[in-house]
Amino acid sequence: MTDRPASWRMPTPKQLEKLAAAAVVGRQPPRTRACGPGDEMPHEYWQAILADPHVADGRPAGSSEAALRLTKIPQHLLRVGCRRCGRTVEIQKADAVRLYGPDAVWKNVGQRLLDNTCSQRTGRHEEDGCWPSFE
Repeated sequence: MTDRPASWRMPTPKQLEKLAAAAVVGRQPPRTRACGPGDEMPHEYWQAILADPHVADGRPAGSSEAALRLTKIPQHLLRVGCRRCGRTVEIQKADAVRLYGPDAVWKNVGQRLLDNTCSQRTGRHEEDGCWPSFE
């Protein structure tokens, strides 16, 4: 441990002025004004939104298959994996419909399947359970 004061690490006022002057000299003024919350969105933004197939079709962002009801899913074998422990659970669509009902959402069914056999229990609600990845 040294007895030097903390001021030895800070630049002197003269050095601060010199650094500020160098930053102002090298700075270029912005060519275009940045968009603010009250401004109109540029035309390129709307073109990018409309070009995105998920947004243009009105589907929810993210995994659209996870938001489907069991009767609307075309696959016969449903698979959900855990991103936390690496475990994978598979169930046939007919069994899932029989156990959880035809109107059950696949996201909820997959989470319940993982939670029923979860091995990552810490005792804290925020940390318990698996993190589903729908395949």
